[in-house]
Amino acid sequence: MNDRSPEISQKLCKIKDLEVSPKREFQGPLAILLLIIGFLMSLFHIIVLTFTPIDPWFFRSLHVVFAGILVFSLVPGWGKVPQNRPHLMDYLWMATLILPVVYLTFEFDTWVYRVGVTPTLLDTLFSLLFVLGVLEMARRTTGWTLTIISVFFVFYGYFGPYMPGILQHKGYSWPRILTYLFSLDGILSIPVFASAHYIFLFILFGAFLDASGAGRFFVDFARSIAGGRRGGPAKVSIVSSAMIGTASGSSVANVVVDGVFNIPLMKASGFKPAIAGAIEAMNSAGGQIVPPVMGAGAFLMAEILGIPYSKIALAAIIPAALYYSAAYWMIDFYSARMGLLGMPKQELPSFRKLLIEKGYLLVPLLVLLYSLMVLQLSPFRSALWATLVLIGLSGFKKETRLDLRKILKTLSIGPRSAMEIAATCAAAGIIVGIISQTGLGMKFAMIIITYSKGNLFMALVLTMIIAIVLGMGMPTTAAYAISASVLPPALIKLGVHPIGAHLFIFYFACLSPLTPPLAVASYAAAAIANARVWEVAWLSMKFAIAGFIVPYMFAYGPPLILEGEAGDILFALITGLLGTMTLSAAVQGWFWGNLNYLKRIYLLAMSLLLIKPGWQSDLIGLGLLFLLLLVQYLKGKKTS
Repeated sequence: MNDRSPEISQKLCKIKDLEVSPKREFQGPLAILLLIIGFLMSLFHIIVLTFTPIDPWFFRSLHVVFAGILVFSLVPGWGKVPQNRPHLMDYLWMATLILPVVYLTFEFDTWVYRVGVTPTLLDTLFSLLFVLGVLEMARRTTGWTLTIISVFFVFYGYFGPYMPGILQHKGYSWPRILTYLFSLDGILSIPVFASAHYIFLFILFGAFLDASGAGRFFVDFARSIAGGRRGGPAKVSIVSSAMIGTASGSSVANVVVDGVFNIPLMKASGFKPAIAGAIEAMNSAGGQIVPPVMGAGAFLMAEILGIPYSKIALAAIIPAALYYSAAYWMIDFYSARMGLLGMPKQELPSFRKLLIEKGYLLVPLLVLLYSLMVLQLSPFRSALWATLVLIGLSGFKKETRLDLRKILKTLSIGPRSAMEIAATCAAAGIIVGIISQTGLGMKFAMIIITYSKGNLFMALVLTMIIAIVLGMGMPTTAAYAISASVLPPALIKLGVHPIGAHLFIFYFACLSPLTPPLAVASYAAAAIANARVWEVAWLSMKFAIAGFIVPYMFAYGPPLILEGEAGDILFALITGLLGTMTLSAAVQGWFWGNLNYLKRIYLLAMSLLLIKPGWQSDLIGLGLLFLLLLVQYLKGKKTS
């Protein structure tokens, strides 16, 4: 493994990865200065969120400033620039964020009344600088796609009178547009609010987990549970990807962290390289839909809907269970058809020994879950308590101990993982601001209703396409933030439960990294697996097919998101799990024996009936399943 790591890293750097940016490495005083800035960013967030709240204008704007300093220091703006120090232009870009916040501080008392209404020339100038700085942050961290879309929306705000049909609006002057964007309704709106208030401390928690060695423990824990089963290494990927992916908020980052362990194990066990890559991509994409953290999108969802975060996490439990249930059976039936076995027992960690030696590393996750779901604490307080528990428990073993030096280092380096999400959320705020200022959100809802002719299924298909297309070119958080600004009203108007409408969009934003032509998660997995990119991309969609079906089911059936009577919810869960199993059997062509195409079509129809909530469809699906099991049993008895 270690011998191949440089080769893997080189291949990953060649991928046009939209979520993980190349970073400079500094030495000497510059490195120390950057560590101090990172430490101050961590300290600032902890103090403001826990002890001394400040005005949202300053908290959110300083969150962007800190992130911007890190981005312009660490991420090169173009090819031929120094790799050991910032370029002069990097300092100028930092100034585009710092100077507007200084101006805001001095003009705040009157600024709040002028913004977006009667701005002065200086208001406009400093707002323009801030918008340009955010656009450059987005370009450096996520590529051109989000930047171009953001610029397009800005011009839409000005050229509204020249737009065709329903997209037309009265138009706004540049001063009104730019100052509106540098406000709590634009760049500093809900996406940056979620990044500053919630996501940052969860990322810091993840950094402490990584520093304690918990990432490797999660992989070993997964191996001890699933490694010995049929197709064991691939099933290990399910557990480890879910545990790592829920906090990472990035399917690509999940592939890179998790895949370097699991993909070689899968290949060594007999999985073809393309299959190993596809399975890793499928499992990593699903990590973001797993409660309690669900990456970053769930925090945005709670803020947009104005409901407790715990309700979002609870609603996501059954859909996540259906996704990974399908992943398990896809792997199991594929392994059965190909004759693949589990890993030898002597190569697996002992579950009992692992729990005794390092099981305490699971306690912070349980504390996080208990704080969020039972105590109903705010997300940032839950993350803070989980981090403090982790620091305390890490002292049990020397190899996991987080001493003062490690704590300071983690507080200094941890914010680097947050800078890309902060840049993404700030750029998404530009789009959210224009949508709010021009009323585009309701127009999008009217477009969907008009083109779907009021048909819910067609509206869901259109929404799915938009969410996937947006997600192909940008991180999940940005794709969801933008989609959630314009798409849910149409689905809600057509009868979808509000949580179901937002989860529907969130799921397809999470799955977009699997979808060609910009299947960035599949590309990363292909690089590690030494497989062809397109083959991995299409196979990952095949293995993850349940993920593309389940959102339709909970859009039609609220019991799958825990809305309804307990009996309906339980029955929907049981039949849904059976449906994902039969769907996997239909796709893989194996169900206690090889299946011909007629039986596979039969199973596919049955699976859709079972996954869809509703007593009638479930009973018909159960009856058809019983008939197939009887046929397979009699066939097996005859051959024996």
